[in-house]
Amino acid sequence: MLKFIRSRGAIDAGLPFSDAVRVGDVVYLSGALGNVPGRMELVPGGIAAETRQMFENIARTLEQNGLSFDDVFKCQVFLADMQEWPAFNKIYVEYFKPDRLPARSAMGVNGLALGARVEMEIVAYAGGK
Repeated sequence: MLKFIRSRGAIDAGLPFSDAVRVGDVVYLSGALGNVPGRMELVPGGIAAETRQMFENIARTLEQNGLSFDDVFKCQVFLADMQEWPAFNKIYVEYFKPDRLPARSAMGVNGLALGARVEMEIVAYAGGK
């Protein structure tokens, strides 16, 4: 089973990718930013505000697919500045239960879409959902 998932917002914005793709029991979410929902602009406030909004944007995509952060098993994090990793981690742990922390990698990059401070891709298990 292969299903391409595009939100109305992504279609309206003309984004050239799917919000997520489901392959069997696994859902791969595209990288999410801390943008204002439905707009191509970041929330103000730097890494903390962007991280929190990014998680809310991911939560919405998960929910639209009958999933939650409990279903996430892998995260890949991109940071514009690795010095902001502690600030990111402080918010990251609010969204996952201590006994359900996903496997994760993090890397510093020299540029993200919209000039973002953080972007994250996730992979979730949708077995039976």
